[in-house]
Amino acid sequence: MHKLSIVIPVYNEIDTLEEILTQVKAVELKFEKEIILIDDCSTDGSRDLLKQIEGQRENGISVYYHSANKGKGAALRTGFQFATGDVTIIQDADLEYDPKDYPKLLQPIIDGDADVVYGSRFIEGRQTGLLLSYIANRFLTTLSNFVNGLKLTDMETCYKVFRTRILSEIKLKSDRFGFEPEITAKLARKNCRFIEIPINYRGRHFTEGKKIGWKDGVAAIGHIIHFRFFD
Repeated sequence: MHKLSIVIPVYNEIDTLEEILTQVKAVELKFEKEIILIDDCSTDGSRDLLKQIEGQRENGISVYYHSANKGKGAALRTGFQFATGDVTIIQDADLEYDPKDYPKLLQPIIDGDADVVYGSRFIEGRQTGLLLSYIANRFLTTLSNFVNGLKLTDMETCYKVFRTRILSEIKLKSDRFGFEPEITAKLARKNCRFIEIPINYRGRHFTEGKKIGWKDGVAAIGHIIHFRFFD
């Protein structure tokens, strides 16, 4: 393996954007990193900050902009188009997920034991974050497992790592938070080898900018069924 593509969707993350970039750049790996940032039409100053970062022309960092807010799924699709690494990882910009976990997330792919690695917040029965979010995540993961024949503990995790070539072999459509059940279903359909690795996680409250609400959870049920049986 020669290069890791780190795809970071950004929407109104002015308070955490610089820090997550610092953390991502600080991770020591034995191969090259490229950082791909996609601004999903932020309105809080994140876009201006990204333009400053882009203007510094730092090697290994590229920035792309949506002219309208399209959603996390759309931002990730944009980022995947420009990923040139052997392996791609998704990184949220909100500091909930710790880039220090990269080495252990990458190891199963480096060793040839997996095509896809999910970083699990709940493996070994751990509970993290808000109680209602925990219950919703476990329910959605159980439903996804049932219809897709998987044994995951955390389908909704941000930390998803893929052999990049696999991303070019599946057609993703979800613009918003339907991305998680969609990509899980389509990777399962390709008979990809999944491995889960326990990760560090610091869940945010809605007052801190958390964006996923109960309506997204209800919608996710429909996405799980749709992408398994009707897409």
